[in-house]
Amino acid sequence: MSRVARMPITLPGGVDVNVDAASISVKGPLGTLVQAINPLVTIRKEGSDLLVSAVDESRLAVALSGTFRALVANMVHGVTKGFERRLTLVGTGYRAQASGANLNLSLGFSHPVVHALPDGVKAETPTQTEIVLKSTDKQKVGQVAAEIRAYRPPEPYKGKGVRYTGEVVALKEVKKK
Repeated sequence: MSRVARMPITLPGGVDVNVDAASISVKGPLGTLVQAINPLVTIRKEGSDLLVSAVDESRLAVALSGTFRALVANMVHGVTKGFERRLTLVGTGYRAQASGANLNLSLGFSHPVVHALPDGVKAETPTQTEIVLKSTDKQKVGQVAAEIRAYRPPEPYKGKGVRYTGEVVALKEVKKK
């Protein structure tokens, strides 16, 4: 059995979990998340713990049990504390401005880039070169951050572009004659 799936998920106070045959719903102070359950995985609640196990010992069922344990643990973390992803803009004239459900980016193109944020994801811009994305859903935050980074990924010679905060870009040496 998966070593990840063996660990129980401890539910903090204020978190309500509903498990039925097809889905699991986690409700907490920051919102509600729902995930469909694969038939090869069973999730059961025992006291203040959630236990994930494989239906049989097939390789796929064991792998899915670990995956679903991680997904449910992220759901519990998301509805209690939330997830955050930070991006940094590096380059002359690169700016970001959050306005409602849109993020206005100036990334050195001849036109401004307007990125529409999906429901459940909020963006803040503490400075013009910093973007903070917040949500209860880890997958959504990571996907939105990747989409924003894809507009102008860091280039290898000067390092200009949109980076994850803390990302190290290996700079190449300039070509020599």
